Amino acid sequence: MKNYDISKIRNVSLLGHRGSGKTTLIESLLYISKAIDKMGTVENGSTVSDYDKEEIKRVFSINTSLIPVEYNGMKYNFLDTPGYLDFFGEVQSSVRVSGSSVIVLDATAGIEAGAERAWRILEENFQPRIIFLNKMDKGFINYERLLLELKDKFGKKIAPFCIPIGEKEEFKGFINVVEMKTRIFNGVECVDGKLDPSIDISEVRDLLLEAVAETDERLLEKYFNGEEFTIEEIKEGLHKGVVSGEIVPVIVGSAIQGIGVHTLLDMIRDYMPLPNEMFNGERKGQDNFNTEVIRKMDKNQPFSAIIFKTLVDPFVGKISLFKVNSGVLKRDTEVFNPNKNKREKIGQIFFMRGNKLETADEISAGDIGVTTKLQYTQTGDTLCDKNNIIIFNDIKFIKPCFYAGVEPANKSDDEKLSMCLQKMTEEDPTFKMYRNHETKQLLIGGQGEKHLYIIICKIKNKFGVHAVLNDVIVSYRETIKKETSAQGKHKKQSGGAGQYGEVFIKFEPVEGEFEFVDNIHGGVVPRSFIPAVEKGLIEAKERGVLAGYPVINFKATLYDGSYHPVDSNEISFKQAAILAFRKGIAEAVPVLLEPVMKFEIVIPELYLGDIMGDINKRRGRILGMDHNEYGEHILFVEAPEVEMLKYALDLRAMTQGRGGFVAEFLRYDEVPANLVQKIIEGRKNKN
Repeated sequence: MKNYDISKIRNVSLLGHRGSGKTTLIESLLYISKAIDKMGTVENGSTVSDYDKEEIKRVFSINTSLIPVEYNGMKYNFLDTPGYLDFFGEVQSSVRVSGSSVIVLDATAGIEAGAERAWRILEENFQPRIIFLNKMDKGFINYERLLLELKDKFGKKIAPFCIPIGEKEEFKGFINVVEMKTRIFNGVECVDGKLDPSIDISEVRDLLLEAVAETDERLLEKYFNGEEFTIEEIKEGLHKGVVSGEIVPVIVGSAIQGIGVHTLLDMIRDYMPLPNEMFNGERKGQDNFNTEVIRKMDKNQPFSAIIFKTLVDPFVGKISLFKVNSGVLKRDTEVFNPNKNKREKIGQIFFMRGNKLETADEISAGDIGVTTKLQYTQTGDTLCDKNNIIIFNDIKFIKPCFYAGVEPANKSDDEKLSMCLQKMTEEDPTFKMYRNHETKQLLIGGQGEKHLYIIICKIKNKFGVHAVLNDVIVSYRETIKKETSAQGKHKKQSGGAGQYGEVFIKFEPVEGEFEFVDNIHGGVVPRSFIPAVEKGLIEAKERGVLAGYPVINFKATLYDGSYHPVDSNEISFKQAAILAFRKGIAEAVPVLLEPVMKFEIVIPELYLGDIMGDINKRRGRILGMDHNEYGEHILFVEAPEVEMLKYALDLRAMTQGRGGFVAEFLRYDEVPANLVQKIIEGRKNKN
């Protein structure tokens, strides 16, 4: 694969709902560009994009695949992203480095949640886009109604560039409104044809011409004077409108038949921005002193790049995908990672297509490439020339919203499991792991049950470690509701020096987690032994008397005691304090506390009633409500953690994937009396 001038490169993300046909579209693009001799299918696992074992097994995309397509002197770096919400982090990293996107819609299904998410992230990143209405040959499709739905959902910037010819199995092509010609599928490929004069497309074309006129004062004047635009003027005006985000072209086709695929490539070439066109061709970052630094996307500038994806291969090691923002990266050179303050040796560099690597000598600004075996660098890091430091902003990834416990099927793999999961966090920044030191449970977090299960399958395929998922163990607490005093006396005599210590401690509820007060007068407990009393209480409060959970929100006041001049020691007073704790807490009306979380739940208005009813069933309280810029409702909710452990799955099901939330710990509240015994029995059974 040769190096291309920056003017001949387009970096494009393919986005859309699962099953919309993104991977099939990639196959069609590769086929018409003669990169492959035969189109593969998702169903039989023969596509270039979906090469991972789990992707082939499950018949959907899990990872973003880099697919360069060389066609008519151009290079299109397509990033084929997954449609499942569980893998939305792949979309976030791809959009960060692509200059434009194609939203693929299944025309038979209409506007699905994945398309809405894609539109939103593109709006937030000011990225130009094209909508490709796929599967026009499947089922009955009301094109006019679908356009109205698009305009209703996404606004007046929606602009149809094509009008379909035929319906269902009779769909055979479309009218290109811009170039006033037809594209008809002849059974092998699409060929140009003349427009039938009897077909009136003036209404659609006039809307396009009006949009063109609004991009330039000269064209606007020409439009009002009733003068015709040349094809070059129309394309120039549409290019400006698309790049500015004021126009979003809608085209039609069938990826599986190759209808509309050539037109898609032509439109990406004509209307999508060059890599150095957006943001004045500048990429902003900062140096080590947080001073703003600007790099022009030019191969004559100092080298800089951002790592947007990492793959972990058990044989090759770490594979890093990068986008060159400035300069040129050559093989066998040394670069600097300012995020880690480390130098990295670049050995070989590659172009990548699916899982195939093709060696390159150099990769220039605007292009996307791959290198291997970087020692320190992770996804989101910057690589740059060591004498021209720049740190690009991190890639913002969605945070985990669903957690599960994980343990090895074979206990001897415990340490190996942690190492493998750590490698997966490098490959997938939306996946997190940590050990809850209180419950001793290893927890993993992601975007849903499917996400975590596929991670577990990946480590089995790649590293041979079999693991199983468990429910999260909730960290309850205990406290007291009444003031009480207790004696603790530790006495042991077994020949020789004995052990003796006696304490009297008052326990009372307080707001703080734990407070120890020394109220000893007259030396009844020597000063040297008082720290041992506090130490005994700190140790004892980790296991309450109800169900063995940590005790919080109490004050312990040491007010009396006694000692033996020979037999007393620190251990004796520590044990006496533990005895006093157990006796005193048991008499102070102990109660069980559960963690309460604060939630911000974002949902479309359509689902508001169902969600509010569901929150009430989960013992939650709705504290307030607001709206965001997209007209969605934001619910501010408090709810017990135990009731919301699988809320991510339930919310997704109730809202058809359109709902989301963020959560954080708020406080501990008393468990309702009717649930206490069940929790205590469950704790005893586990112990």
